[in-house]
Amino acid sequence: MDRLDAMRLFTRVVERRSFTQAAHDLNLPRSTATQIVQQLEDRLGARLLQRTTRTVRPTLDGEAYYRRCIAILDDIENAEGAFRGANPRGLLRVEVQGTLARHFLLPGLPGFLERYPEIEVAMSESDRWVDVVREGVDCVLRYGALPDSDLVRRTVATLKRVTCAAPAYLERHGCPERPDDLTHHRAVGLRSITTGSLFPFEFVDDAGVRRVELAAPFSVTGTETFREGVLLGLGLAQMPLFHIEQDLAQGRLVEVLPGFPPPSAPVSVLYPTSRQLSPRVRLFIDWVVGQFDHANRRLPDVG
Repeated sequence: MDRLDAMRLFTRVVERRSFTQAAHDLNLPRSTATQIVQQLEDRLGARLLQRTTRTVRPTLDGEAYYRRCIAILDDIENAEGAFRGANPRGLLRVEVQGTLARHFLLPGLPGFLERYPEIEVAMSESDRWVDVVREGVDCVLRYGALPDSDLVRRTVATLKRVTCAAPAYLERHGCPERPDDLTHHRAVGLRSITTGSLFPFEFVDDAGVRRVELAAPFSVTGTETFREGVLLGLGLAQMPLFHIEQDLAQGRLVEVLPGFPPPSAPVSVLYPTSRQLSPRVRLFIDWVVGQFDHANRRLPDVG
């Protein structure tokens, strides 16, 4: 096996966290895969993998070598693909917020994979800020305002938000008619996972965007628990329309202050500037844009 094939095997072991599964993927005996990686470590003079009875994980040297390998293999794939006009292939590493994935990506994913059968999508789910270079992620999909970074950012959609509450909360506390009426109301707080601070309520009026901070006896960082707290009547909240459209339609939540809507929020794809986008990443990003366009056309108006 030449060096490029050894790199492909090593990256597959890292991604699958298993010699057995990596060897199966590449149609190799497990003993051969183990021997090849050992020869690779001997040639480099570094231990690349930590092996236990249950899993395999890269060492710090292994993580660094893995990042170099995927960059080299991507460059080779791009160069060869430009000449042979081949269909995009390979592993696509995507980090998304779970709510976005379930509402916008997963419904159309079977069609994407059927159209591009040689692309393998590895989707991880979180709200944290991801170091795409260190973690070997091809692109990240995020909702809302983002901190400054060296990543390339492409806005793929702008999503409408609404202020809402459960009927039980409004029965106890009344329905505000203006932002000034919020003084004696409470919120289900959503906290930034990076800073820990509560996101303020925002309202658009003739003067621009007005920010209001409400008491939040209960606050969370996860979007699904956030929604559940609102459904339980624990307070007012501002949420993206796509996340609660069924709750509004079925009366589990009620829109409040429709004349003072929150500003819409962007959905962005971020990817590193260190190298040219591979064909599979470009295809995926264009497909994501189409998924959001299609989904937004069916979202109902509220208010």
